[in-house]
Amino acid sequence: MSDDATLAARVRTASHLTGTFLLRSGRTSTEYFDKYLFEADPALLAAIVDQMVDLLPPGAEVLAGLELGGVPLATLLSQRTGLPTRFVRKKAKEYGTMRTAEGGAVAGRHVVLVEDVVTSGGAVLDATRVLRAEGAIVTDVVCVIDRSEGGRERLAELGLQLRPLLTRADLDAAAG
Repeated sequence: MSDDATLAARVRTASHLTGTFLLRSGRTSTEYFDKYLFEADPALLAAIVDQMVDLLPPGAEVLAGLELGGVPLATLLSQRTGLPTRFVRKKAKEYGTMRTAEGGAVAGRHVVLVEDVVTSGGAVLDATRVLRAEGAIVTDVVCVIDRSEGGRERLAELGLQLRPLLTRADLDAAAG
């Protein structure tokens, strides 16, 4: 089994749930990949991030982890690459700095969004709009899982290239 297939099997085993789940997009699904289950396993998280390093495009200057699942990924990627990281909230903090993007300025910098699972791409599109409004150059998104449910196409409409570590097909193949 290749390293990619082994990692897909590990991620699937750790995070694949069946039942009825309401997704952020408003759709329901009979399957769910619970990112907190693979992010909470330090050995698996390290293996995931080690492979995600190769997904980063040339010229990346800043990583931006999306609340909440993208934050541990971006933090560990930052540690591995030396790139600074920012943290993008779902909505602006209502006290203190009152910011949506935390951790420093992004204006004029090539920011790579870091996400856990992309389904419809809604959270990534929201974060892109916020960062671009602050002057960031955002063209790339790295994620652990692309559920292959239209997210890639929606992101492309905003000029974003999705760079997934694993796709739904990879996870299905790992099911054997």
